Amino acid sequence: MTYCVGMVLDKGLVMMSDTRTNSGVDNISVFSKMFHWQVPGERVLTVMTAGNLATTQAVISQLEERTKAPEDRDNVLLKAPTMFQVASEIGQLLRSTIQRTQDSNGARGKGRFTASIILAGQIDGMEPRMFMIYPEGNFIETSADTPFLQIGETKYGRPIILRAYDRAMSFEDATKLLMVSFDSTLKANLSVGLPLDMMVIERDTFAPSYQRRITLDDPYFQAISSSWGDALKTAFDSLPDYSFSSK
Repeated sequence: MTYCVGMVLDKGLVMMSDTRTNSGVDNISVFSKMFHWQVPGERVLTVMTAGNLATTQAVISQLEERTKAPEDRDNVLLKAPTMFQVASEIGQLLRSTIQRTQDSNGARGKGRFTASIILAGQIDGMEPRMFMIYPEGNFIETSADTPFLQIGETKYGRPIILRAYDRAMSFEDATKLLMVSFDSTLKANLSVGLPLDMMVIERDTFAPSYQRRITLDDPYFQAISSSWGDALKTAFDSLPDYSFSSK
């Protein structure tokens, strides 16, 4: 399992993903689930993946045409004229990769190789956009009603974002909000784990404006985790007392 979140702000895009993969409680590894490509001054694209690791790695490899010699590679993501067409290309590739893998594994492969993807980015002359791409190859886009997208283990961190998200918020506040959301998820589900990968894309810059990996010993993340726990206890204690004798 994994947890990835992408948020659309007035200022641009903010993404965060965990890096834990596991095939059992005693077989845990770290793999990046965030990838990005850019053409300076023209476009920047970021992909976050969740689901079967072999499937997502195969999709990324095919996007980058890693089977070809470097001089023969031709990444379609860097040539598609719109973000919608980029999402369509990734969706078709994801669907065909899943179908091919499941077919080759027969009945035992059914439902085992699914994956989902968040695509975010901006192409020159257009607005920043973000899509969630499903295993079937179809996708949805963020809107005023759905300004952020999640894939993976979403239920623990979602209520926090719903209560605090504001499209006009700063990148710094968005980062703080995502860290709280991830801390809550980490506390509730062992299949999501540090380190976390984070990326900020400011509107019309066509390049990552801020990018970092958040590790277990990160002092700010530790402060967020501790302070959030204390704040929850304080809020709980401040609630009206319940009495069994009340009518």
